[in-house]
Amino acid sequence: MNLTLYVWRQKGPDDPGGLEELEAADISPDMSFLEMLDKVNDGLIRRGREPIAFDHDCREGICGACSQVINGIPHGPQERTTVCQLHMRHFKDGDSIYIEPFRSRAFPVIRDLVVDRGALDRIIQSGGYVSVHTGGVPDGNALLVPKHDADRAMDAAECIGCGACVAACPNGSAMLFTAAKVSHLASLPQGRPEAARRVCVMTEAMMNEGFGHCGNHYECQAACPKGIRVQFIAKLNREYLKARLT
Repeated sequence: MNLTLYVWRQKGPDDPGGLEELEAADISPDMSFLEMLDKVNDGLIRRGREPIAFDHDCREGICGACSQVINGIPHGPQERTTVCQLHMRHFKDGDSIYIEPFRSRAFPVIRDLVVDRGALDRIIQSGGYVSVHTGGVPDGNALLVPKHDADRAMDAAECIGCGACVAACPNGSAMLFTAAKVSHLASLPQGRPEAARRVCVMTEAMMNEGFGHCGNHYECQAACPKGIRVQFIAKLNREYLKARLT
């Protein structure tokens, strides 16, 4: 396969940046999207040019680091797939592919396709954890959790914090991410003692980071590579109102 890439190149946060046309030649359909970028970078380095900077780590769809907007869609056209799991067989020979970083005021561009998603980490640091003593493993296993609650907690815990929901939202909202983290712990007995404080401080941290408000566009759910549902936003809202009233 031979492809034409239009890649966002930006030297730093203060650089205006722009799209650069690059050729991707002899690409195997069995390559992942990141492997294709690796090959393009090898060619750029051999020609003495600056390689494309992009973030990656596990390449197994677990870490969420490979955050890119491909042809206008966070993580690309394949549903419930991260960029590292997207394969080139989903494109055709001669295609033009536009590759950009996640766009959000809260995600400043560091270089090329790499953005600073530290705002999501700071939301977690504000209260997305259990600090009360819950005993050892046998004690945890002794706590009976209804299957419905356990399933809901596991569904919310699938969130990998990639930020696709923020990039897809017209308002740049982080409600789906925050809702998944709040709902995960609020659904389990270990997280309930701090539930009221948690939802308040995490919501406040989200607002302070400059994320927009939820506009019920549902783009976040459509772009999420793990299929996190907007029902968790309703859960976040209920937890927040309950915490404020009590």
